[in-house]
Amino acid sequence: MTGRGYSRNLLIWLLPVVCCGGCASLPQTTADVATTAGETFKPVEKAREEMASKRDLALLEESEEPLYVFGSGDVLQIDVYGRPEVSGQHVIGPDGIVTLPLVGDVRLEAMTREQARSVLTERLRDYFSHPHVTIGVKEYVSNQVTVLGRVENSGRQRFDHPPTLAEVLANAGALPILDKQATLTRCAIMRGRNKLIWVDLKALLTGDLAYNIRMKKGDIVFIPDSADTSVYVLGAVTSPGSYRLTPRMTILDALAQAGGTNEDAQPKMIGLYRPGAGEVEVLEFGSIIAPDRRANYALEDGDVIFVPESGLAKFGYVMQQVAPAIAVLTFVKAVGDGF
Repeated sequence: MTGRGYSRNLLIWLLPVVCCGGCASLPQTTADVATTAGETFKPVEKAREEMASKRDLALLEESEEPLYVFGSGDVLQIDVYGRPEVSGQHVIGPDGIVTLPLVGDVRLEAMTREQARSVLTERLRDYFSHPHVTIGVKEYVSNQVTVLGRVENSGRQRFDHPPTLAEVLANAGALPILDKQATLTRCAIMRGRNKLIWVDLKALLTGDLAYNIRMKKGDIVFIPDSADTSVYVLGAVTSPGSYRLTPRMTILDALAQAGGTNEDAQPKMIGLYRPGAGEVEVLEFGSIIAPDRRANYALEDGDVIFVPESGLAKFGYVMQQVAPAIAVLTFVKAVGDGF
């Protein structure tokens, strides 16, 4: 491919990236980058910490109360043997209270059946010598899980039992609505106000049931749109372009999806541009494929990987003259100056 043809093709790939990433100010030299690279770029092990491990999920399930507790809206069937005047259906109100004849207001919210039975029995002893109370649930209105994000059926889901994550996904349709071919890779479970759990759905949907955790009443499940997270591989690779970002995706993973380097590549140095932080890391290819893989960084949404070819420094200068407002060209030149 001629230098002019290569320049034109690369410019076509760079323009969409720049429009999305903005014109951030980028470091000019490898020395400048080194002072901030440790803060911006992290090894792949850092990304793994975001996903809950099997052990963490197992401990989470063990710490939760396995018995169902009553909540607002639940319809209860309360029967007192031989006392039809205080028996019947009762709805737990928004304040967590039910009102029974003779007894009056009784708070049953957040109680199990046994706890509620004990409370009602104690209150009924003021009127009957040996009350025998049974409690059944006619409708589990409060046992809801909310599903948000890119699914076919978002909103609240009601269950008559503590559902598993797989059951919640099945009810939600489990396909991102913007791209029917997209695959689910992760989801966030928000439990209360202080707990956020990221679950590796790719592992769950390929048969690892350790990730099929049991949901708790009030949980919120968020499904991000996998089509909205992309990385870009440009330069001397077989198939330059945009690739969907997956959990734990690394530089080598992205290069493999792009078909690897082509015959024009001189991958002594590889550039990694992170638009979100406006930072550039210029890496030695040998450090990426070294046994410890410490330079095989985990990628983030919008990252740009550039594989140079010979004569890139001159090419970067030409591109700067053609489109001086495009900040990514500074990144291209920085990589080229490494030769």
